[in-house]
Amino acid sequence: MLHAEVKEFHYSTVGHVPFAITNLEQATAWLIATSKGGPTPIAVRLANAYCVALAEGEQSYRTLLTTSGINFPDGTPVVKVMQLNCRGSQAEPGRVRGPSLFTRVLEEGQHQGLRHFFLGGSPETLAALETNVKSRFPDAEIVGSYSPPFAPISDSYVDDCAQTIEQTSAEVVWVGLGTPKQDFVASALAPRLGLPVVGVGAAFDFVAGTTREAPVWMQNSGTEWLFRFASEPRRLWKRYVFGNIRFLKAVIWPRQKH
Repeated sequence: MLHAEVKEFHYSTVGHVPFAITNLEQATAWLIATSKGGPTPIAVRLANAYCVALAEGEQSYRTLLTTSGINFPDGTPVVKVMQLNCRGSQAEPGRVRGPSLFTRVLEEGQHQGLRHFFLGGSPETLAALETNVKSRFPDAEIVGSYSPPFAPISDSYVDDCAQTIEQTSAEVVWVGLGTPKQDFVASALAPRLGLPVVGVGAAFDFVAGTTREAPVWMQNSGTEWLFRFASEPRRLWKRYVFGNIRFLKAVIWPRQKH
């Protein structure tokens, strides 16, 4: 499904990546309605500045983000660029933070019997995730979870994940495998399963309690990245330093499509 086919949204391009002009409340309502509305094979990405930067340098990822599924703006820099793009119009881009979408859909989906499947993370993380979800959202229907083996994406990898999910009555699949792997897996699984498949990054770890989440005021002020950087500087410094430079380059001097 091409992003242009999702008629509920208008789009704003950041670099070469088309983002849906929406906010957390609208995205939540759309995902629940889409999941409950019958077979809808669509990959949903919570894309941020890092994704835009990766797409600038990797043709396969750029093609993925621009030709299939839908990109929601998860990240203040992306939203700020979208707001500049939309000046003078009635469009009001807002942030769709991945972990917040995850918990909001779990909460509101309780009232509609939405059935969830969790894919990714370690068995220990998934066990803690299910325990905490049941505690916070007692009526949420979790119909399965699976920790796939640590391996490159291949036909057999996708088959293994799909066959496990197909044995359940899932209506929406949440994927926590990290960027960009989860986005390629979601795009491969969505048409196979006929379901919305959503890549949510660190949401599993946050809700499971295995990774500390930034305070709400930092989430709302655009400084969440500082909290994450301070928590994991060795792992994230290249992502933020070089990634931010590539993001600015993508926004100011986007490559010609090819």
